[in-house]
Amino acid sequence: MLDTPLLSMTTPLEVGIGCRDLAVMRQFYQHTLGLQFVSEARIPVHVAQTYRLARGSATVVRMQTSRGERIKLIAPDEAPALPAEYPTYVFDLPNVMYLTFIITDVKAAMTRLLETGVSFMTGPEAIQSRPGVTVAFLRDPEGNIIELVQYDDVPAYRPDLQ
Repeated sequence: MLDTPLLSMTTPLEVGIGCRDLAVMRQFYQHTLGLQFVSEARIPVHVAQTYRLARGSATVVRMQTSRGERIKLIAPDEAPALPAEYPTYVFDLPNVMYLTFIITDVKAAMTRLLETGVSFMTGPEAIQSRPGVTVAFLRDPEGNIIELVQYDDVPAYRPDLQ
């Protein structure tokens, strides 16, 4: 192990999600999931191409969780088509990634999300994956996978945060 971490973080983690319909995705993450809008900016063509983000210009919307992590929704002006359907299982897609939100009450969150029309990959009831851990998986409007997790004993799971 290194004495000095290779990735010495200066702020909470940020995740970028490429999307097709920025308005729909912003609505979902801001109003359905309750993330806080931070900013919106245009990415000019030369920047998008230099960073290998897109062939043309794009728009990025930054959203923030209650703990300070950020999600960047990035929509190229020429967005690719969405697949006709998504596989049933998370790991049926190659290179799949998903967002995990560790929250206080998965069942309450599911109730509220179900009322807004969100459906869960894992069904309408939260699943106890092991004693003290409750989980539910869902997809955002463009098929990205989101995991909601409740740990009854967060300090045991993340003693580093105490």
